[in-house]
Amino acid sequence: MTEGSRRPSGRRGSRPAGRQLHTRVKTAKGRKLSSKLWLERQLNDPYVAEAKARGYRSRAAFKLLQIDEKHRILPKQGRVVDLGAAPGGWTQVALERCGPKGQVVAVDIQEMEPLEGAIVLKLDFLDEGADDAVKAALGGAADLVMSDMASPATGHAGTDHLRIMMLAETALHFALQVLAPGGAFLAKVLQGGSEKSLLDDLRRHFAQVRHVKPEASRKDSAELYVLATGFRP
Repeated sequence: MTEGSRRPSGRRGSRPAGRQLHTRVKTAKGRKLSSKLWLERQLNDPYVAEAKARGYRSRAAFKLLQIDEKHRILPKQGRVVDLGAAPGGWTQVALERCGPKGQVVAVDIQEMEPLEGAIVLKLDFLDEGADDAVKAALGGAADLVMSDMASPATGHAGTDHLRIMMLAETALHFALQVLAPGGAFLAKVLQGGSEKSLLDDLRRHFAQVRHVKPEASRKDSAELYVLATGFRP
């Protein structure tokens, strides 16, 4: 098994172990201020350091860990679909929590290094027939469909909101086709909440719908998640 295919072990807490000293990045020739600030933030982010220490591929793993600790959405021995999976942090958590008898299908338009125990599909989920490919890989009803899909930011809040809502609605359309009764749906949206049409669809098909923002989501980020549980076909 290669370094890239390793999955984290154990069921430790979802928060960094301790505080770290602040690191400042010197301005280098040719480096933009925005790049300097991004690098400085990464170096001083305790979740980035903790993800590296635990073998997670991204700090995003802690967002899913914290959501699952509170709402228990990752089923032991269950089937999970991870949309927008690359680089694989959420997939690693799903493998960890579902166990060796679970099944995890990870989907992304970008190349993603294999993960032991997961089925990794490189495809554009918006393409015609993509949902059929995921269903075939899944091989049965899903217990959880989760989407961390996002399109590149344009800097225009209205455009970014519309794009991410379209992705969330596409993920929900798929979830309604594959979820088992009692299943759950989790998708990224932006601050300000979800569109009324999406919430109305969720409330028609799920027992409970809420917005969640895990502690690992950066405070200055507009990122938010909509969580629906208790699927009613």
